[in-house]
Amino acid sequence: MAETSPVVLVTLPLALALIMGSLGLSLTPADFRRVLTQPRGVLIGLGNLLVVSPLLAFGVATLYGLDAFFAVGLVLLGSTPGGTTANMLTHLARGDTALSVSMTALSSIAAVVTVPLYLGLAIDRFDAGLSADVSLVGTSAQVFAITVVPLAVGMLIRSRRTDWAVARQETARKVALVAFLVVVVVSVASEFGRVADDIADLALAVVTLNLLAMGVSFALARLGRLDGRQATAVALELGVHNSTVAIAVGSLIDPRLTIPAAVYSVFMFLTGGAFARLMSRRNAAAEGAVPAGQPGR
Repeated sequence: MAETSPVVLVTLPLALALIMGSLGLSLTPADFRRVLTQPRGVLIGLGNLLVVSPLLAFGVATLYGLDAFFAVGLVLLGSTPGGTTANMLTHLARGDTALSVSMTALSSIAAVVTVPLYLGLAIDRFDAGLSADVSLVGTSAQVFAITVVPLAVGMLIRSRRTDWAVARQETARKVALVAFLVVVVVSVASEFGRVADDIADLALAVVTLNLLAMGVSFALARLGRLDGRQATAVALELGVHNSTVAIAVGSLIDPRLTIPAAVYSVFMFLTGGAFARLMSRRNAAAEGAVPAGQPGR
């Protein structure tokens, strides 16, 4: 098994703690209760996140005949939850931000089960030779430690010091974005020499997954009778993953598993941003909220 760079091992836990902690600062118990008060939107969104997204990753990896490690890494990425960037883009797209935040919160908890589950299935499906190194229980514990714990700490801070947390949400998001970019740069730089020959094929595969995830999930949301704002939230949640989770989990097993998530991160801002811009105009027109020629909120 390839060894992970010590720099990555130090950088990743700190960066992910900042990202998940900043997400926790924006969450309240109501975001978890929304599945009871608005069940259809949340359940359709979670169904896309927890089932459709990983299955699309399996399909794309098979379609492009990716190297086993890249194929497993792509499925690992596809099984990760959305993140604060998806919430931000949903807001800019005039989507249902409350639904986006609820999906992020619930899928972040569910990741403790779904990430190890799909990771194990991918290792078996693509014969990556990692079975002996991956424990379902051990990986679940690792995912819990690097996602749920800092998320809970952020929520605890918000509940006890609400005014302080609300006042610093934007700063926390900016710090999280910087941490995310550091993770992507470090991951790509540390492994680039090993994957340079395959980077073009991998880039095509991740863009295909990204576009399929947004397109298929948007269509399924509309078929499920969600309105345009809700469908926008679902699509962006699938298109803009919390890829730091995939990079962190992958680095604990084999650094080659981190590359698909790192490459995906480069493109998801471009495609997600373009989709958000398009939907901002469509949702504004549907709402009649913004006169012609005026910028969206």
